[in-house]
Amino acid sequence: MQVSEVLRVKGSTLFTVNPEMMLSDCVITMADHDIGSLVVMDRGRLAGMLTFREILRVMARRQLEHRSGPTGPIAETVVRDVMNGDPFVVSPDMDVNELRRVMLETRQRYLPVMDGTVLLGVISFHDVAKAVLEEQSFENRMLKAYIRDWPAEG
Repeated sequence: MQVSEVLRVKGSTLFTVNPEMMLSDCVITMADHDIGSLVVMDRGRLAGMLTFREILRVMARRQLEHRSGPTGPIAETVVRDVMNGDPFVVSPDMDVNELRRVMLETRQRYLPVMDGTVLLGVISFHDVAKAVLEEQSFENRMLKAYIRDWPAEG
């Protein structure tokens, strides 16, 4: 199975933001749509990824800073200051097993899928798990049907 097949099953909904957007607005978007990542685009090009991981890091840093003195609220933070500006990018023809290895090694739960300079979508760890489960379920059904139809020995 290839990444392109996972994207096809997942659907084409994609949420993007620009690097100058306020982080607080991104948090609202992510909560409203129950998503864990936003693609950061700058002038039509991939600029980075914003995931709940980056948001938690900035919130934790602000909490620690607040203990030692007053700090600005998260509402004053822009995406550019906290995004992953160099996410690992995968191609649509990558094998899903290779994708799983990359996700584990890079510790990235959300990876942009690019065909050259064109953003095709984002693959999440959840998308991969769901696609693999569906593929295995299909294979199991086919094997059971094959066994059930096994010719009797004569």
